[in-house]
Amino acid sequence: MTIYDELKARGLIAQVTDEEEIKNMINAGKATFYIGFDCTADSLTAGHFMALTLMKRLQMAGNRPIALIGGGTTMIGDPSGRTDMRKMLTREDIDHNAECFKKQMERFIDFGEGKAMMVNNADWLMNLNYVGLLREVGACFSVNNMLRAECYKQRMEHGLSFLEFNYMIMQSYDFYYLYQHYGCNMQFGGDDQWSNMLGGTELIRRKLGKDAHAMTITLLTDAQGKKMGKTAGNAVWLDPNKTSPFEFYQYWRNVGDADVLKCIRMLTFLPLEEIDAMDKWEGSQLNRAKEILAWELTKLVHGEEEAKKAEAAAKALFGGGADNSNMPTTALNAEDFTDGKITVIDLLVKAGLCTTKSDARRTIQQGGVFVGDDKVADVSIAVEESRFDGDGVIIRKGKKNFHKFTK
Repeated sequence: MTIYDELKARGLIAQVTDEEEIKNMINAGKATFYIGFDCTADSLTAGHFMALTLMKRLQMAGNRPIALIGGGTTMIGDPSGRTDMRKMLTREDIDHNAECFKKQMERFIDFGEGKAMMVNNADWLMNLNYVGLLREVGACFSVNNMLRAECYKQRMEHGLSFLEFNYMIMQSYDFYYLYQHYGCNMQFGGDDQWSNMLGGTELIRRKLGKDAHAMTITLLTDAQGKKMGKTAGNAVWLDPNKTSPFEFYQYWRNVGDADVLKCIRMLTFLPLEEIDAMDKWEGSQLNRAKEILAWELTKLVHGEEEAKKAEAAAKALFGGGADNSNMPTTALNAEDFTDGKITVIDLLVKAGLCTTKSDARRTIQQGGVFVGDDKVADVSIAVEESRFDGDGVIIRKGKKNFHKFTK
């Protein structure tokens, strides 16, 4: 099976331009391709997995990835899939986030001389002359066509700013610049990016001729990619300080029955023959599939040792074992207590099991919170400081979200 056939078999490809040429270049290891990452936070999330594992697969097949850090485009903000304008970040915030991205990407992609490249579009976008840009590329874009693009439709209903309207031009210019300066002949991105990405392909062909070999592929054939990376309203981060390896493991361990094999196929590096054999699994076998998914992805992001700890902690909790030493733990200090007590609401927020006190209050009222084995029936209940001595106190939200508190 060729690498392109494998990408299709894993359900990764949604739309392409010039499929035969794309197939030939990828299979021959001659693609220099880029994927963009806007720096809107200081960590990548589980939602970036599709892109990261794709870059790794293609590099293993001899192709050259370019990880494009969006230091410039983050200053504008992508309107795709948004009902409101993104938070405006400072240049210092964006630079910090970009550095965090680089460190995390190095776990997936082999950078170095003649290998993968990492570039920042701030290096060219921030120095552009506005009038010069209008003269060079403005005539290549039809406003009528831009307004019909899916990436703008939702924002049009709520008010699309001129700032965001320029995002397509900036993203298109990225591909144009990378094509000219780095020999980048292919771009990958999410299915919701199709309009933006086509803009880059068409810009290259209009400026450099119809024979310019610039191709576009989009991923995420359904809503799966959008579902990845968020749980209970919180992002699932790749940074262990934001989402612990145990929490990361549990996120993948708890995916729905209908999604588990799809995730294994798209995100892991297990052989397709092995995954195909799982297609007949059902019932308790799907729980085993979820354990495989959680193990493989936790090992990929956090390393085998952390994956072992997360797996052991999960088995201790759900298999009747006694070792909870690898459970996410928060140490409380004297300032956390009032009159020798701390409320369950405060514990839920400190643990990250609830985003706000209102969320915590609502969760308790719905009967979904336990301290130890006891269900919390009153939003005003507080836990005595003395209970946190020794092994500490375990608080649980729902059936599968645990957090331990100690002193």
